[in-house]
Amino acid sequence: MEHQLHYDTVSNAIAALRKRGFTIDFNLEENYIISHQERIHVNDFSIVDVYRYEGDSDPSDEAAVYAIAGKNGLKGILVAGYGPSADPLTTEMLEKLKIQ
Repeated sequence: MEHQLHYDTVSNAIAALRKRGFTIDFNLEENYIISHQERIHVNDFSIVDVYRYEGDSDPSDEAAVYAIAGKNGLKGILVAGYGPSADPLTTEMLEKLKIQ
């Protein structure tokens, strides 16, 4: 993973990643990341960069912004909550999204 600079807000990180070509908005669904037109299995994408944010006063505001590249050439962004408010994920997806 490249890790350039850390942006002060989630929206600034997203704006910077969009300028770098990560234009698709991904969501999580079981062992897949999904967009309007694509469904990519956990084994078919890589995480290029990740930015982690912690809420100043509310732990439920914790989030991570992932820059994702699919083996099919698609590049996009996944914003995932973590901590107490995180969505339940499969073991494979948890392992893939684990922040080092």
